[in-house]
Amino acid sequence: MSQDTTAPGAPEGFVEDPSPAPTEAVAVVQPSLLARLGAEVFGTFFLVLAIVGVALYTFVSQQNALAVGLAGGIAVVAGAAAVGNVSGGHFNPAVTLGAAIGGRTAWRDVLPYWVAQLVGALLAGLVLLATVPSTLPQLLGQDGRGGVFVATANGYGSFSSLSTASQGGTEFGLVQALLIETIVTAVFVGVILGVTDKRASVQYAPVVIGFTLTALILVAAPITNASINPARSMASAVFAGDGDLWKQQWVFWVAPLLGAAIAGLFYRAFAFAPKQDDLLGEDQVVTLAETGAPAYSAAAGAAGAGAAAAVVEEEVVVTDENGDVVAVEEVVEVVEADEPEAPATNDAPGTDEAPKA
Repeated sequence: MSQDTTAPGAPEGFVEDPSPAPTEAVAVVQPSLLARLGAEVFGTFFLVLAIVGVALYTFVSQQNALAVGLAGGIAVVAGAAAVGNVSGGHFNPAVTLGAAIGGRTAWRDVLPYWVAQLVGALLAGLVLLATVPSTLPQLLGQDGRGGVFVATANGYGSFSSLSTASQGGTEFGLVQALLIETIVTAVFVGVILGVTDKRASVQYAPVVIGFTLTALILVAAPITNASINPARSMASAVFAGDGDLWKQQWVFWVAPLLGAAIAGLFYRAFAFAPKQDDLLGEDQVVTLAETGAPAYSAAAGAAGAGAAAAVVEEEVVVTDENGDVVAVEEVVEVVEADEPEAPATNDAPGTDEAPKA
């Protein structure tokens, strides 16, 4: 004979001692570091190939900053769509730093990502250098093929686009270069952190990022030829081989990294999500083990009359490719159990069956 232990007035379905609910531990794993670095090499190679490649022969095709901006934006969209799920789609040392400060990328990945991005940028520059005809430098009054890259390089003063267009009549100085590169990079990194946030309702973040890059290139192009990306600046400077240009390259590391740091700090202060996710990267959830654990739910009555509820606890362990634990999260979910059987009734002996309606 079963006894009803439900307290008077308590909602039906409240189970005081339910059976244990299963729990499982899952690991959130990323692609290997080698795979992520390969994705960053490819993405940065593509981005620099598009931007510097379009800028390299503007004197022949009569293209302008709009064409360069569109080339950069489209390259970001395509690169992020192709390999962003592997590495997060940084393709830029400033983006990597901003993501690390914002808590979206592990600090141990910063230097490897920077190296991969520089390798990709230099490979793109090397490919473009090989395309320069041997007779072109002489026609342009340059000493070698590398001199053609001077027009694609980031710089200020006599290297700014305004100075070239005005034939040295006026130019942008160091202060303007530092200011614009810091601001446009901060905006760019801020947009990336925002649209890739798990809580954002953006359906296709790479498109937003690409359009943002196009707009910011158009803003900064007249002043510095629009860096926003230290790896892109380094590719042009290395193959240009101009000593005076080299003296200015610190600006295109300091200003973009400063802008990225500002964006990362603002994101962490006002919109930081505790769960780490590497921008466009997609983690894979793998079940580690299954265990049995007692569960108790005081909210079981909400499951409906005659239904029991149990608490299912999941421990989400975030690990890297080496198996090191990055973070641990606990997720608790209330689930409905099967409707319990009605308790048996004890009919008095000799009592006739109740008449059916």
